[in-house]
Order: sequence, then C-alpha cells, then structure tokens
Amino acid sequence: MTSTIIITLCILLLLAYLFDLTSSRTKIPSVILLLLLGWLLHQTTDSMNIHLPDFSKVLPVLGSIGLILIVLEGSLELDLDKSKISLIRKSFLGALIPMFALAFLLSFLFQYLGGYPFKSCLVSAIPFSIISSAIAIPSVRSIGTADKEFVIYESSFSDILGVIFFNFIVLNENFGFNTFRNFTLQLIIIVIISFFATIGLTILLRKIEHHIKFIPIILLVILIYTVSEMYKLPSLIFILSFGLFVGNLYKFKRFKWIQKLRPEELKSENQKFQEITIEGAFLVRALFFLLFGYLLETAEIINNHTLFLSVALVFIIFSVRIIQLKLSRLPLKPLLFVAPRGLITILLFLSIMPNQHIVMVNKSLIVQVIILTALIMMFGLMLFPEKTKPNDERVAEEIKREVI
Repeated sequence: MTSTIIITLCILLLLAYLFDLTSSRTKIPSVILLLLLGWLLHQTTDSMNIHLPDFSKVLPVLGSIGLILIVLEGSLELDLDKSKISLIRKSFLGALIPMFALAFLLSFLFQYLGGYPFKSCLVSAIPFSIISSAIAIPSVRSIGTADKEFVIYESSFSDILGVIFFNFIVLNENFGFNTFRNFTLQLIIIVIISFFATIGLTILLRKIEHHIKFIPIILLVILIYTVSEMYKLPSLIFILSFGLFVGNLYKFKRFKWIQKLRPEELKSENQKFQEITIEGAFLVRALFFLLFGYLLETAEIINNHTLFLSVALVFIIFSVRIIQLKLSRLPLKPLLFVAPRGLITILLFLSIMPNQHIVMVNKSLIVQVIILTALIMMFGLMLFPEKTKPNDERVAEEIKREVI
C-alpha cells in the first residue's frame, strides 16, 4: 500500500510538472488540467472501491502555504526601478478599485436575488472580486515583459488587498471611527514588523554558512506570516515587502546601512533562494489543486441550478475589467483575459463562518466561476497572442502615455 501511494503521488506530480512545462505553448492553464486530474483520480478510487482518508482539512493548510510561496515568488521576480512607478501605481489601483466595485456590485446582486443581510452578501462577494495570483502569474510567462510585470503586481496586490478587505469586513460588527482607527494601527504594526523581520531575515540569509540555509528562511517567513495572521494583521504585506527587498537589495547599495548587508555578495544567494521558492510554490500549488479536484463531486461541476448565476458573475467580472483597462490606458489584449479566480477564492470561501454564509454562494458556484475564468484566459491567450515588444520600447510607450 505504501509503495502504491508513493508511486501514485510521484506520477501525479510529474504530470503536474508536464502540465506546467507545456502550458506556455498550449495556453491551457495548468489549474484546469490539475483539477481534471484530481477529479479523475476520485472517479478511479470510487470505481475500484478504494477508501482514502478525508483530506478536506488539509486543503486550507496547503492553500495558506501556497499563497505565501506564490506571493513571495512573484515579489522576488519584480524589478524595482523608477521607470516602474507608473506601472506599480496602475497595478495597485487596478487591483483596488475593481475589487471594491465588484464586491459591492455582487453584494447588491446577492441581496436582491436572495434577500440576505448585506454584510453576509459582502463577505460572500469578496472572494469573487480577487484575481488569483496562483493562476495568473504562471499563465503569463510567455507574454511581453511589461504586461507580465503588470499581471504579477496586480494579482499580488489583489491577493493582499482582498485578504485585508475580507478580514476587515468579517472581524468587525460596526464600522465607526474606532474600527478604522484599529485598522490603521494594524497596518502600522505590520509595516514595523515587516521592516525588522525583513532586515533580520536578510542578515540570516548572509550569515548562515550551513549547507541547509534556504529552508529555515522559508520556514521563518511562514512562521511570521502565521503568527501575524493569528493577531488579525494583514500579514501578506510582510511577504510582499520581504520579496521586493531581497530581490532588489543590490539597487539600494548607495545607502550606508544597506552596504553593511553586502548586497553584491548576496546576489547569487538571492538567485538560489528564488529558485527554491519557485520550486516550492509549484509543489504546493500542484498538490492544492490536485486535492481540490479530488474533493470535487461531479454534481458540483455540472450543477444547472448555479450555472446561470456563475455565467452572470463572470460577465460582470470581465465587464468591470474592460472599464478598468480602458481607464488605465492599458491594452485590452491580452490583459482583458487574465482575470482568473482560484486559490484565494477557495481559501476565503472555506473560511466564511456558518453564521455569515449564504446558501446562494456554494461550492458549485465557486468551482464554475474558477473554471469559466480560467477557460476565458486560456482561449484569450490562444486567440490573441501578444506581439512581444522589446522592454525598452514598451517602457517608452508607457512614459509617452503618462505624458499625454
């Protein structure tokens, strides 16, 4: 039995690697294939009367670790430069404003259709308003540099802002002055924690001479994130700031206190750290979507009762995205299609308390929206491949648009 489990797990992960390897050519998001593979595994075990333990409790754990590693992976890849200020601003606003717009639009829709309390509707609507970096970032490897960076920034900001917004609504009964004062205080605390934790981890990255040095750093990152989460702090801010700092440390060497960290010496170590983070993110992401696919029931995927609503939600999502891109003066192709829902949507849905849950938003609706947005991204990238331009030309165009 042990050998069978090991062999099956190895085959599944090798298939996941194959999906990831070929996704840039086939344009098929690996998440769809992973969900399908997990679902087929479920059908196989059922037909063979093989009874496996209940893995549903493992899913949130894998999801949380996956979210940390994916945001860390994305932030390590980002290149901080003065020429990127406009891009960062647009991606931040592109994540923030549509998220609020979608959350309230869908809340009013849920309330109109079901007559539920508005707060419960808002809690259920927020997961649909967040772009999944777990799906978006791996899917844009083959598009132009400027658009890829926009997607990485936008989806990372979307995850962070979405989690902050969700926790803010869930954890507060009233929204008066004291609520916003406490929220501001939480932001200040996490910024201070992020600063000192980032410096400390960077020093450890340079000081550790043992042959095992990157896994302890990653474990400390996960530990700091989890403890911060326990105290209801927006801890994804720490993940983003740590990745950006470590990945761009050499650019701050003009500051004397940064020189003490010996950024030039750390450059090769940072590259190794980024590589192990990418591989770790792939492993956890693959296991998460395989497991989620395994836990799916056929009736949940082809549920006719939720199909009309899921199509309506997807229509609203992409309508808002068109408006966002037009106002930001960004190209519709291929960015319009890169708005998938995924890991963070599932995580937030699973964390909704029973007293705030609405019957209309169920697992079938979540699954259908995830699959539909992933399919739209797939066909969009297939039908409208971006004509890649040199990065300098894209930057020049961006500057020109800003001047106009």
